[in-house]
Amino acid sequence: MSLNETDPALARSLVETTMHLAAERGWHGFTLVEVALSAHIPLENIKRDYPFKALVLASLNNMADKAMLCGTEPYLSLREGLFDLFMRRFDAFQDYREGLRAVMHALPSDPPLATFLGLTTMNTIKWIADRAGLDRRGLGGKIRLQALMAVWIQTLRVWEKDETADLSDTMQALDKALNRAERFNLLKEVVRPPEETSLSTGGLPDYNSDTTSFPPED
Repeated sequence: MSLNETDPALARSLVETTMHLAAERGWHGFTLVEVALSAHIPLENIKRDYPFKALVLASLNNMADKAMLCGTEPYLSLREGLFDLFMRRFDAFQDYREGLRAVMHALPSDPPLATFLGLTTMNTIKWIADRAGLDRRGLGGKIRLQALMAVWIQTLRVWEKDETADLSDTMQALDKALNRAERFNLLKEVVRPPEETSLSTGGLPDYNSDTTSFPPED
């Protein structure tokens, strides 16, 4: 049983300590041993559940996904759903922004980390697409997913520098990015059969919750 299952509070402390050290020293400026000692977590537990440091980012990603996907009411439109889900994600990341900035600055010189985060982020993008009601079937669906990833990356760059209390700069950037995607007809809503159960009663697709694995095949 993992640390997340046995002691969620301790797992959160691990994420918070890691992000704090990243903000202070940069992503490559500390080790998991230092994290464990600072967070008062037994080293054997860290070695078992987090054999490499990027897995802590996967835990943070899971925390953000949980906050983003809470609630079961269907959205009135695809555009409304995408805007709400992206902003929920930014809100969840806000407390860890300085640490995440350090991670972002490390990506150009760390291709394995960039690849790992690219895979976990694409898995999240698929959840966002399905929750909002984006049609991601076939080749067109793959293109639309890449467009959503571009929307995320473009807005993330603004969020990194956004000093407004209400993230208004981020919201404006997200609105513009979604407008751009709409102009290129990249926000096609899925057409559901009339008899299909809505999200409010049927829940989300049963995806693998392990974001450290490759995204599910279409």
